[in-house]
Amino acid sequence: MSSQAAMHQPVMWERLFERESAPNLSLQGRVRQMLVSAILSGHLPPGMPVPSSRQLADQLRIARNTVVFAYQQLVSEGYLVSRERSGHFVCDSVMQGHSGSASDAAPSAPEAEPPDRVRWDERLRFRPSRQRNITKPQDWQKQPYPFVYGQFDADLFPTAEWRECCIKALSVLDIRSWAPDLITHDDPALIEQIRTQVLPRRGVWADAEEIVITVGAQHALYLLADLLVNEDTVVGMEDPGYPDARNIFASHTRHLLPMPVDEGGLCTGTHLLGCDYLFVTPGHQCPTTVTLSAERRETLLALARQADSMIIEDDFESESRWGEGAIPALKSQDRDGRVIYVGSLAKSFAPGLRIGYIVAPRELTRELRALRRLMLRHPSAYIQRAFSLFISLGHHHSLLRRQSQAYQRRGVELAHALARHLPDFTPTPITGSSSCWLQGPPWLNAAELSEAALAEGVVVEPGDVFFMNGTDAPRNFLRVGFTSIRPELIEPGIAKLAQVVRRYRLRAAA
Repeated sequence: MSSQAAMHQPVMWERLFERESAPNLSLQGRVRQMLVSAILSGHLPPGMPVPSSRQLADQLRIARNTVVFAYQQLVSEGYLVSRERSGHFVCDSVMQGHSGSASDAAPSAPEAEPPDRVRWDERLRFRPSRQRNITKPQDWQKQPYPFVYGQFDADLFPTAEWRECCIKALSVLDIRSWAPDLITHDDPALIEQIRTQVLPRRGVWADAEEIVITVGAQHALYLLADLLVNEDTVVGMEDPGYPDARNIFASHTRHLLPMPVDEGGLCTGTHLLGCDYLFVTPGHQCPTTVTLSAERRETLLALARQADSMIIEDDFESESRWGEGAIPALKSQDRDGRVIYVGSLAKSFAPGLRIGYIVAPRELTRELRALRRLMLRHPSAYIQRAFSLFISLGHHHSLLRRQSQAYQRRGVELAHALARHLPDFTPTPITGSSSCWLQGPPWLNAAELSEAALAEGVVVEPGDVFFMNGTDAPRNFLRVGFTSIRPELIEPGIAKLAQVVRRYRLRAAA
């Protein structure tokens, strides 16, 4: 046996199989993926024999035929060669066109940077990756206590109902409606459902020409910023407020005006008169969850009229209300066409569907559709048709009713758990929202606490990212979501968080 073969003989195939193959693939696909990864990474160099199909099947505890078929496919793709009575070997020419591994050549000194190297710092208008953003652990669904905001809840997802609508959307007549390129148009069936079933619940009435479908509410905000905001435009932003909206507008203008928020919502006053646009979340303010009072709503509309400014209303939690009377959208009080309304249809149960909408005057929606055409033509017409069926068949309304009941139970459980285990923390009253804005003691650094809590399986969001001034932002706020955690886990999760808080305080005091 060659020294090279001896070096690779004790490969732990079972561990490599778990690490290098995707569990959503078939077993044959996982075997192929594992071997291709091992070959391209240099673990199996050219000419190296691979285990016999029987040996590999035994080590992976799978059927031998699965390995046999995987080997045959890899031979046809040029990764392996079959030698009669000798077995399978890594093809000698397999690395042609691929970068070699570090073991293929002796290390050499780094080459000097070529003088004509592209200088991206000089070409990029700005770096979005350096903006302050909300971050969530990629594996949050695997954590026992995921107090994350606005995420998928498998227990509440209407699997049968959504599958029914997707299948109905594949009928011959429906396919003929959504399969063609709609160019600047949207599915008229979805527009009609939004106009007659969704918006009236928020007190909003609109014509079909005043509604534009978007790939989620965030896409809607980017369209508006791209069309309406230049580098000298003044945009008022709630502070604390929605970081992604702040980043979107900051990428278009140098002038963002922080607008303070208190227990009554956005603080209105003459300081708002200098704004060209005002971005607000009046239903449930992001992140504090407070509702803008009726008096301040009237004042805000009057100020916009006086300053000839426009209001962009993000009604982001309109679908998850519970335990409170109907609160109409600010748009419902708009008599001058000064409120541009942004909503989401899928945030409540499947944010991955990415479907939102804008309600605005026709002069604006015409240009929004033309701008959207330059970006992506239109959102998936198939998803639009499936969602129109989801609404028209009553599934959407039933889902909202079930969610309202589930969120109310979870909100009550969370409020009791916080009072019991974290009495030194001050929560904003949980009234109809899907999260709790929590102020900790002055000594708390919520970013450090959230990192320590994650190590114990508790996922919470530090609140400093919601404040506009990152340098001077308060460090003792948390956002605790409850849409993605089962109610029976809320109390033990907060108890575990309280344990982390106590240990953190002892370390901080030491």
